[in-house]
Amino acid sequence: MIPKGQLLETIARTLQDAAAVMASISESDLLATYNIQGYTVSGLHAVYQVIEHFGLHYGQITYITKMLRGIDLGFYRELQATGRLNG
Repeated sequence: MIPKGQLLETIARTLQDAAAVMASISESDLLATYNIQGYTVSGLHAVYQVIEHFGLHYGQITYITKMLRGIDLGFYRELQATGRLNG
């Protein structure tokens, strides 16, 4: 099992690296075509695929954490103030 602090640091570093890459991408990069793992895709398509892939893994981490700890992780705490969340 990865210690909580190490996991949070790794995720934060990954997001910082991704933000730096995204900031450097030009319109022509997004419109260009690339051959990635045998598929020809636009740069924009590749960006969406990477974001989706990261989101899936982040969801897996969240799900496993909730199952192991048996608690609500509080992602929607702010909804309590709106009355949209019971409890």
